[in-house]
Amino acid sequence: MYKFDPNIIRVGISGCLIGQKVRFDGGHKRSDFCTEELAKYVEFVPVCPEMAIGLGTPRPSIRLIHQGQEVLAHTAKGQDVTEALREYGRTMSSQFAGLSGYILCAKSPSCGMERVRIYHESGKGNIKEGVGIYTQELMKAQPLLPLEEDGRLNDPILRENFVARIFALHDWQRLCHEGLTPAALIAFHSRYKYLLMAHHRESYQQLGKLLADLSSDVDAKAQAYIEGLMAALSKRINRKDHTTVLQHLQGYFKRQLNGGQRQELADTIEHYRLGILPLFAPITLLRHYLKEFPNDYLQQQVYLNPHPEALRLRYGI
Repeated sequence: MYKFDPNIIRVGISGCLIGQKVRFDGGHKRSDFCTEELAKYVEFVPVCPEMAIGLGTPRPSIRLIHQGQEVLAHTAKGQDVTEALREYGRTMSSQFAGLSGYILCAKSPSCGMERVRIYHESGKGNIKEGVGIYTQELMKAQPLLPLEEDGRLNDPILRENFVARIFALHDWQRLCHEGLTPAALIAFHSRYKYLLMAHHRESYQQLGKLLADLSSDVDAKAQAYIEGLMAALSKRINRKDHTTVLQHLQGYFKRQLNGGQRQELADTIEHYRLGILPLFAPITLLRHYLKEFPNDYLQQQVYLNPHPEALRLRYGI
């Protein structure tokens, strides 16, 4: 059982992605980002469902196959391992309440998150519409858990989004661990205002209304809140959305900055909007002015620091 620890961010991961030689061919798919960068901030929980159900390595490859109305997992030798993978997925998912994210091996018939090949039972033709059998159970049991595939993490926007969600869920888990109260819930929402606004303005407004009256049903409203938050944070932000939030933050400094400073900040935000500068540029300038002109409300905004700066996730977006 992987219980929540407020001092450790635990992330599940397909074992092959951290260099374990557990693939069907005896190899691995080691991810440099996971092992050399993200591993500095999280504790990985490696899992290989195919090894766990006793297939060993090297082993016959597995395919998802349409049979009637079902999609089954068969080895190249014809062994049906569908239920074994499902059962292992259910068993492990029940132990994952303490995880804050999960990284899956792309295209895997056990672990793939999307676009896994499903073959026609005749052996002729396939469609890329499948989800790995193990991952299906993980998704059912842990709907809040941020999931991403190794291949998709090569996209800098998806990578930044995923890591931000890991830290957000861990933040929420820590809040629940310390004791959920109406005041703590309001404070949490206040810290996530601009991150929510960037991802999905409508969700920010809806979640604010949800928390307007916490005189009753606090637990139920908290559950609805975190479901709404994680759904909103999964939405991809574009430059227009970021620019809108940056301009909101700019407004807090209009009285403190002189004319040249105001113009520099406005120009930096505009250059980001036009794609000339990365997001890191206006964020850095805003942080600089925040140090010079402290503002307690802005300093607590997660938008400005959603993940460790050393990961450099906002340098390329």
